[in-house]
Amino acid sequence: MTAPTALDSHPFIDGFVYGEGPRWHADRLWFTDGPAGKVYSVGEGEDLTVEAEVERPSGLGWLPDGTLVVSSLFAAKIHHVDAKTNAATTFDISDVAWSTNDLLVTPGGYAYVDLYREGGGAIGFVDRSGAVRVVADGLELPNGMCVLPDGQTLVVSETGGSRISSFRIEPDGSLGARGVFADLGPERHPDGLCVDAEGAVWVGCYDTGEFLRVMQGGNVTHLVEIEGGWAVAPALGGADGRTLYMVVDDTTHEGLMAGESTGWVVQTRVDVPGAGSP
Repeated sequence: MTAPTALDSHPFIDGFVYGEGPRWHADRLWFTDGPAGKVYSVGEGEDLTVEAEVERPSGLGWLPDGTLVVSSLFAAKIHHVDAKTNAATTFDISDVAWSTNDLLVTPGGYAYVDLYREGGGAIGFVDRSGAVRVVADGLELPNGMCVLPDGQTLVVSETGGSRISSFRIEPDGSLGARGVFADLGPERHPDGLCVDAEGAVWVGCYDTGEFLRVMQGGNVTHLVEIEGGWAVAPALGGADGRTLYMVVDDTTHEGLMAGESTGWVVQTRVDVPGAGSP
């Protein structure tokens, strides 16, 4: 197995507390800042803009009608934000979890959310009314999610399990049996991720300070090492889909709970463009 190709990163933007959930949407990079209670977007001209204000935002997605869907961290809530009025409808799902985290909306409009529950993690399927049904259980701290280019496979970081897991998406939104997309080894703890057009996953390994391009089976083809901070989450975007944006947050577990952090985004160029997920 050949050594991965190392890529250099360059500064893009800063000025927020704790970035999470980056997505390329409508020609802009969107991401959340949980401690600040804000959803941001920024164009390639670095014009940082507040798009919405919701409670402890984490994951992002858009329904086919343009509704922005936002999940919370350290609260079991999902928010639907109207694209025109910015008014939010909040759904409390504390009957199935004590917290949500990342969120994924598929191109077909299916919405999935991480569920943190007593005794373990799960993935919930979210319907248009905000109701949630558990479609996968027994996960070790589920985190970032995306859909592979086949449109039928959901992959999810299991931060506590040091692996990326995979599930077949059934026609009704249910998930099939869990498989292993990649085992990253005990030292790496995957966080946010995104997928490229070849079906490889870019993933942030937050506490080893690196972003990895991982093929199914676990081969790492490229890596970006950062100096300081947590390597939290990547997104592929830009005009040609070949700019890799990487969210970095300088904090600790205790600091994150207290809302103490400094965040920034770095970028690099890659050969394979994004596949539009998450």
